[in-house]
Amino acid sequence: MSTENISTSEELPVDECWELLRRSPVGRLAVVVAGPPDIFPINYVVDHASIVIRTAAGTKLAGSKGRQVAFEADGYDLSDGTAWSVVLKGQAEPILQASETIAAMSLPLLPWQEGNKPWFLRIVPASVTGRRLHVRGGAQAPVVAQNPKE
Repeated sequence: MSTENISTSEELPVDECWELLRRSPVGRLAVVVAGPPDIFPINYVVDHASIVIRTAAGTKLAGSKGRQVAFEADGYDLSDGTAWSVVLKGQAEPILQASETIAAMSLPLLPWQEGNKPWFLRIVPASVTGRRLHVRGGAQAPVVAQNPKE
């Protein structure tokens, strides 16, 4: 029997998905405004079994405020040759109440880009799924291509 068809991935329990999300500095937010979906890299914070993001007015806000969204983060571990991916699907709700806004402002969630980011959104997941992949040959550090013109 060939081992090529044997799955080298495993489903992750929800508590492990949240732990991986707490350790990852960047995720991706998928929204649909009009037409095809858009995906944005974002920084975020895990807060009480939800994801909190900060944004300005624009496509992210229009496509997520009060709507169904998907959020994904992933990473890899060089020490054991594995990669992982966690996906949340759920409702993105604006944080509007004064007490919740004050609490959100105290989270370690600083904008990466310059400019005012006055909106806080909380993604309340309806589902949280994750997988760990055992990478053939082991996970490797990124290779930086050398520019021959330098």
